[in-house]
Amino acid sequence: MLDVLARNWWLLAIRGVAAIVFGIGAFLWPGLTLLTLVILFAAFALVDGSSALIALLRGKPAARHHAWAVGIIGVVGILAGIGAIIYPAITALALLYVVAAWAIIIGVFGVIAAVRLRREIKGELWMAMGGIASIAFGVLLVLFPGTGLLSLVWLVGIWAVMFGMTSLALAWRLRGHHHSMTGRGAMLGAH
Repeated sequence: MLDVLARNWWLLAIRGVAAIVFGIGAFLWPGLTLLTLVILFAAFALVDGSSALIALLRGKPAARHHAWAVGIIGVVGILAGIGAIIYPAITALALLYVVAAWAIIIGVFGVIAAVRLRREIKGELWMAMGGIASIAFGVLLVLFPGTGLLSLVWLVGIWAVMFGMTSLALAWRLRGHHHSMTGRGAMLGAH
């Protein structure tokens, strides 16, 4: 799994930037209409899910075998994005539960992927922190559904920025690991 993620560190960076842009958009336009929020969520979920699947497909076959959690994150993201596109007129409460379920699912599989990744790279906590933040965000939405659309927008914004920052931190760490792997590979091939 480390190979899949390290080779495609830039896709995690794209995922992080998309989350931060989505979060900043929620802060800049807190009076968003529900339709705008649904469109922003759909775009983010599609970018997030697609980047996870692309990273998985670009990995070596042996590494892909151990990265099934990344694949599930990708599929769930794409399905959530497609669902938001197909049903854009859903109510605020329905959107809240869709976002909550999506956050909990990707959070759980993010933690699972982090545990697997930790076996390959010592001290790696960024993916786990992002997964835990996603689970906490989803649980908060389920526990307090009556907070209204404005609160939902702010919660989504806070979560997206936190998730984006942890994704960027992980991408940076994986970039360094990828460069050290490719540098060692070049050095070993020269001997």
